[in-house]
Amino acid sequence: MKHTLRLAAIAALTLSCTHAEEEKWISLFNGKDLDGWTPKIRGLALGEDPKNTFIVEDGAIKVSYANYSEWGDAFGHLFHKTKFSHYRIRLEYRVTGEQVKGGPGWALQNSGIMLHCQDPKTMGKDQDFPASLEFQLLGSGNGVKTTGNLCTPGTFVSVAGQVNMNHCISASEPTKAPGEWVKAEAEVHGDKLVKHLINDKVVFEYTDLKLSPGEPEGKALIDAQGSDSLAEGYISLQSESHPFEFRKIEVLELKP
Repeated sequence: MKHTLRLAAIAALTLSCTHAEEEKWISLFNGKDLDGWTPKIRGLALGEDPKNTFIVEDGAIKVSYANYSEWGDAFGHLFHKTKFSHYRIRLEYRVTGEQVKGGPGWALQNSGIMLHCQDPKTMGKDQDFPASLEFQLLGSGNGVKTTGNLCTPGTFVSVAGQVNMNHCISASEPTKAPGEWVKAEAEVHGDKLVKHLINDKVVFEYTDLKLSPGEPEGKALIDAQGSDSLAEGYISLQSESHPFEFRKIEVLELKP
C-alpha cells in the first residue's frame, strides 16, 4: 500500500512539474520603456508618435492625450514586435481620465487588445485599424453594458457554429468602473478558436477566423497571400481617444 501511495505521489509531482515547465509565461513589457513595441498612428508613418500617445509611467503603458488639443481622428495602435499563432496573452487594464476633445461618442472609455493583426508595415498611412480581431475593453461609462466583446476590422468569425458578419459582437461580462484594474486574457488557437476571459472567466468564444473580402483591409491581405486564412499575426494595444493604462503584459505560447 505504501509503495502504491509513493508511486502515486511521484506521478502527481511529475505532472505538476511538467505543467509548471510548460507554462513559461514571457513578459512583453518590461515596465520601464516601450522596448519591443512600435506605434502606428493614423496619418503618420510607422514608428512616429510626436504627441507621445503611448508613454510608460508607474510601471504601466499609458494611452495619453496630454499633448492633444483635439482628437483629429488619430486612431493609434502600439504593436509588439513578435508574431504569434497559438498562444495566451494576459494583462491588466483600467480606464482613466477624460476623453480628448472631439473623440467619437462610441470611443468613450473604449480601447482594446488587437489579436492576429496584420503586419504594421503593410498598413496604409491613413488606415484607421489593422485587419485583426479586437478584444474590446470598455468602461462602465461607455453606454454599452459589456466588456470583453469582439470587433472585427477586416475580418469575420463564426459564433456557436454560425458565420457572424457583425462588426461588433457582445460578450457576457458587465463593464467595469473607471480606475478599477481588470484582468483580461485571450486564448488563441491559430485560425480555429479564440476565447476571451475577464478576471479569469470565459466571457466569449468564437471559431473559424477569416479575413473578409468585403472590407478593404481584408481584401488587400487576401490578394497578397492568396487566401483568407487568419491563423497568425501581431498583438497591438489601441488608442481611440480615451486614456487607458495597461500593465503586466505576458504571453504563453501554446503547442498547435
